Amino acid sequence: MFDIEEELKKLPEKPGVYLMHDDKDEIIYVGKAISLKNRVRQYFQSSRGKTAKINRMVSRIARFEYIVTDSELEALVLECNLIKEHKPRYNTMLKDDKSYPYIKVTVGEPFPRVLFSRDMKRDKSRYFGPYTSAGAVKDSIGLIRKLYKIRTCNRRLPEDIGKERPCLNYHIRQCSAPCQGYISQEAYRESIGQVLDFLGGNYDAVLKRLESQMKEAAEKLDFETAASFRELLFSVQKIAQTQKIIEDGGEDRDVIAYAAEGPDAVVEIFFMREGKMIGRDSFHLTIGEGDGPAQVMTQFVKQFYAGTPFIPRTLFLQHEVLPEERELIEEWLTKKRGQKVSIHVPKKGEKARLMEMAEKNARIILERDREKIKREELRTTGAVKELEELLGLSGLVRLEAFDISNISGFQAVGSMVVYEYGRPKRADYRKFRIKTVKGPDDYASMEEVLTRRFVHGKEERQGLRTGGFDRFPDLLMMDGGRGQVSVAKRVLENLGLSIPVCGMVKDDSHRTRALYFEGEELPIDKRSEGFRLITRIQDEAHRFAIEYHRSLRSSAQVHSVLDDIKGIGPARRKALMRTFGSLEKIREAGIEELKAAPSMNEAAAMAVYRFFRES
Repeated sequence: MFDIEEELKKLPEKPGVYLMHDDKDEIIYVGKAISLKNRVRQYFQSSRGKTAKINRMVSRIARFEYIVTDSELEALVLECNLIKEHKPRYNTMLKDDKSYPYIKVTVGEPFPRVLFSRDMKRDKSRYFGPYTSAGAVKDSIGLIRKLYKIRTCNRRLPEDIGKERPCLNYHIRQCSAPCQGYISQEAYRESIGQVLDFLGGNYDAVLKRLESQMKEAAEKLDFETAASFRELLFSVQKIAQTQKIIEDGGEDRDVIAYAAEGPDAVVEIFFMREGKMIGRDSFHLTIGEGDGPAQVMTQFVKQFYAGTPFIPRTLFLQHEVLPEERELIEEWLTKKRGQKVSIHVPKKGEKARLMEMAEKNARIILERDREKIKREELRTTGAVKELEELLGLSGLVRLEAFDISNISGFQAVGSMVVYEYGRPKRADYRKFRIKTVKGPDDYASMEEVLTRRFVHGKEERQGLRTGGFDRFPDLLMMDGGRGQVSVAKRVLENLGLSIPVCGMVKDDSHRTRALYFEGEELPIDKRSEGFRLITRIQDEAHRFAIEYHRSLRSSAQVHSVLDDIKGIGPARRKALMRTFGSLEKIREAGIEELKAAPSMNEAAAMAVYRFFRES
């Protein structure tokens, strides 16, 4: 039994992160502290200054744990990671988890390439971005290759010069073929310098060159070439227009503002790189109860920049971050960037105007998405509340559903799907291959699956093993009625667990009609969101089981034929299937075709050929 008063006495006066758990062992809040002893004790001391949110959260705390760090900066980084992983309900949460593309120029190579990249690494390459549109990045890279004929291959140059023929890009005039020595390293490097200027926003030189080439081709009556230069000219002009010049400072800056209504908020970011606005993006936020502008800004900055590789030199914020955290956040961002990063709240001038524009965009998106957010809430958390009312339960967060799939007992499998807050949590899905049951016995198979699931979970809670089974459901949902529910209750009783169990009952047409709970069938309004959620869960458990069973069946069928041929082991079986794609095509292949497959020789090819004609 966790004794909060006793555990409070043991708290160290050191920096770290604390995690608050409720009676279902769900993490409901994550915070950091410069002194764990002082910070955590404050939650449990009577104080008039506590918000209603804090009082509600404290009333739900069953236990807490903490992780000691060497510094407050380490605590901040760990706090960001834990919030992202556990998504505690009392923390302000960033809903979106986006990654941004970059254009990478491998200037550290003798013959550099221009590549699409999702990561920004500390290497010898030059990175441009981040950009908000992957499509725009790919279009820009394609344009650069047409303009400057930059290679795309992975050949090691200059070592591999002349070893292979030039690729298709050379023949379509999109590569200068350094792999053949058709361009010197100095001339190729000059083209790369022009690429860097282009990516830096210097479009004048290329626009003048394209216009001159277009006119020259037209004068020679080479209208096809002139048209191609015209298309390139239009493409460059389009890119030049999208990178709007904001100011002459030329710094990398992000402008961040938000609009909120109740717990829903939209944060808008304008990305400015080298004085140009290269894009914008918006993020949906769920605001923790009682959190004000300073808390919202603080949480967004920490969560967003914890997962973004590029850190600008300056952040312009609509509101100040929490005063006690500002210096620490700047230190953290400076360390990530490798150069000084500062936070400002502009009050007047061009920067304040930009902030107003960002806030206006956030407000527009919030208005646009409000109905969609409400529909999603009804579909998820609203549906769970309907389920709670139907069953007379409360606090349902995690729902687990199970199903069995087999054909006449062949390759029987079980599936476990997980829903949290009405949404599928696919990372927690699990598959089971039935080991102890012979023949088509769904009840015995379900008993094996449930026993393995909860024994595994209990052992994880005792630290005896790992595997993601340690979180138990608030409700167990069985695919079936009285029989499957009885199996589940028997397993739970044998293991000393108390978890509500309901059955999802189907009619003769295999459609969900009711829930079986505590010995009776509870009819459901088929127009309700609760009914739709139950149907989705049941269908998902069935789909997941069928999908797994089909994959096992398929591999077993391949095994039963090819592995029965003398001289055909796993490597040759895979090679044959990759080469021919199906057993039918292997059956129809001649000896020479079979022999040409990887790993095959004449004896193996002859064995396969004879097997299909003699069997």
